Amino acid sequence: MATLFEAAGLEEGAGPRPLADRLRPKTLAEVVGQDHLLGAQGPIGRMLAAKRLSSIILWGPPGTGKTTIARLLSLGLALHFEQLSAIFSGVAELRKVFDMARARRAQGKGTLLFVDEIHRFNRAQQDSFLPVMEDGTVILVGATTENPSFELNAAVLSRAQVLVLNRLSTDDLELLLERAEGLAQAKLPIDLDARAALKAMADGDGRFLLNLVEEVLALKPAAPLTTADLARTVQKRAPIYDKGREGHYNLISALHKSVRGSDPDAALYWLARMLSGGEDPLYIARRMVRMAVEDVGLADPRALTLTIAAKDAYDFLGSPEGELAIAQAVIFLACAPKSNAAYSAYGAAMEAAKRTGSLNPPPHILNAPTRLMKDLGYGKGYVYDPDAPEGFSGQNYFPDGMAREAYYEPTEFGLEKEIKSRLDRWALLRGKP
Repeated sequence: MATLFEAAGLEEGAGPRPLADRLRPKTLAEVVGQDHLLGAQGPIGRMLAAKRLSSIILWGPPGTGKTTIARLLSLGLALHFEQLSAIFSGVAELRKVFDMARARRAQGKGTLLFVDEIHRFNRAQQDSFLPVMEDGTVILVGATTENPSFELNAAVLSRAQVLVLNRLSTDDLELLLERAEGLAQAKLPIDLDARAALKAMADGDGRFLLNLVEEVLALKPAAPLTTADLARTVQKRAPIYDKGREGHYNLISALHKSVRGSDPDAALYWLARMLSGGEDPLYIARRMVRMAVEDVGLADPRALTLTIAAKDAYDFLGSPEGELAIAQAVIFLACAPKSNAAYSAYGAAMEAAKRTGSLNPPPHILNAPTRLMKDLGYGKGYVYDPDAPEGFSGQNYFPDGMAREAYYEPTEFGLEKEIKSRLDRWALLRGKP
């Protein structure tokens, strides 16, 4: 039976403990949402079965169990648990930890070194781990919310297995709510809709969810809270979005791919995610201009004009009204016919220009402002196209000695269908004697 201290989240002679700490799993089987790593066929499950742990990097969102997994691994394998935060530690602290680990190893005791926010260490600090990882002085378990490919040295990554933790699902969060209610020996004082809203507010972060639960329990409302009550009384979680890191690139990629895939609803969702995360609207506007020329192109040339106008409208109006112009442009781009023909044609022409070097234009299309140039044949035989039948002369404009090449191949979509018809007619005229 729980003592009065335990029921209050206290230990005798100690201060209060947060609910998330009181509910911290005692075994790896209690960790929610990470069965793909911890199950019998998962990499950690196999390591535990073999009683042999290699250095690992745990990569995942906040509140998904990285610290807990590291602690339980040390217990399961009878290793000394040493924890450092890269935010507060430097070379001196690392040397001290390594020296103690060597002394421990000489006595037959291994060390699991858990480094939280390991991506915060600079390159030189990361390199200091290499010799102690190689000789077995420590088994490194690093935790990061950032993509290790970008943030960690290749040498560290070659010596550690990167394991990806999942964002907690709605079912995972419900299990945590039930555990909290079991500890409190009472149901949360919220209605069903508010319960769903509480899980949505947590945004896949188990620790944040349990912090919200503590807030709700502290309110002791006379009647169950509604969703509106929650919105007024508990803190909201800021979206996970770092404008300078992977989240930034993932979301702009999702927006671009949704526009390219002609899905205005998905495009609007990713736009809203970026704006609510604090992204600079002008950055999005610049990317939309690129979408207009790369993905819509000449299938609807209005796309470029409209995206430039959206940027100007945002500059003129500012927030929050200016974002509507950006949203309108996103919808237009997503709904527009798509063609990358101009984009591909430009690339092909650039490749040809590099391949052919410094070939001169044919003399008949050169200006001849002097008599000498006229005597050399500059401009001789040039036909003024507007005066030619059908407004098309069919003359050669490629360098002499270079076979004609086709770079631009318009699609059958949007305005390009008309352009294709025109080009086909001109090709026919060009081939006539």
